Amino acid sequence: MNNSISINKQVKPLVEQLIESHEKLNLSISESEGGAKIIDAGIKVKGCLEAGRIITEICMGGLGSVSLSMTNNNPNWPLSIHVHSTDPVLACLGSQYAGWSLSFVQNDDNFSALGSGPCRALALKEEIFKDINYEDKFFSTVVVLEVDQNPPQEIIDKIVNDCNISEKNLTIILTPTRSLCGTTQVVGRVLEVGLHKVHELGFPIDKVVDGFGSAPLPPPAPDFLIGMGRTNDAILYGGLVHLYVDTPNDDAEELAKRLPSSTSSDYGKPFSDVFKEYKYDFYKIDKMLFSPAKVIVSSLQTGKSYSSGKIDLALMDDSFNK
Repeated sequence: MNNSISINKQVKPLVEQLIESHEKLNLSISESEGGAKIIDAGIKVKGCLEAGRIITEICMGGLGSVSLSMTNNNPNWPLSIHVHSTDPVLACLGSQYAGWSLSFVQNDDNFSALGSGPCRALALKEEIFKDINYEDKFFSTVVVLEVDQNPPQEIIDKIVNDCNISEKNLTIILTPTRSLCGTTQVVGRVLEVGLHKVHELGFPIDKVVDGFGSAPLPPPAPDFLIGMGRTNDAILYGGLVHLYVDTPNDDAEELAKRLPSSTSSDYGKPFSDVFKEYKYDFYKIDKMLFSPAKVIVSSLQTGKSYSSGKIDLALMDDSFNK
């Protein structure tokens, strides 16, 4: 892994752009007692698709390019998000993956979130950083939280201490799943979801050289559960990922076969139904479900490509119309 790249340094101009344009992007900014900037991207404000696009690039540590466009792939839901990274392992697993557990419980005060963004590479609280052999050092950082409330000061203190930075050099972005920004940045994880399953399957992660992902953008939801269902379904049944790997044909073909969501025993119904069946216990769902609907894997050694899985238009209609 390239330790000469600081993802926290890379992302700084994007965070500054978000702050400078916050009024135009329908965001609001407040400060914690110690001076951390807290960006509301959908709790008391509307946000917008463009803000969601920038937040997705922030989640990727400044190593991803994200765009929105209309496509013909899904006639009923043509608006799609497209994600590319020239360093997909670092952008997706080292930054974008929501893997840092941040929770605080005191009396009736209960806050629980999974942090994503380049802050994770400063805190190094997850095993995955050993696997990708990466750590970062920088004086400022940003964390993205999929929540609908401000974090308590105890959570801010934890982030600041674990990242070894001053509170005034921390930016916290709050993106409720049901909002425009939240919907955009969650579905913008289509490539990351693919990379995470590549890692879960035990494929040598350093052999993934380049990657591109695309998925339809569902409409914002009336509540969190429907929002979580729609954003997951957009990836599980509408997501397409193309990976370029430095391996022989057999390895590329095997990865393509095992990667799509259709390999899971929980595949075939809207995510909200699956979630309900497991009594809302996220961790009981088959881990192999979390992957794109369709994948293409190209071997850089031979130029041969392998495709597996399929887009399910009917299931997306079912989910997005709930």
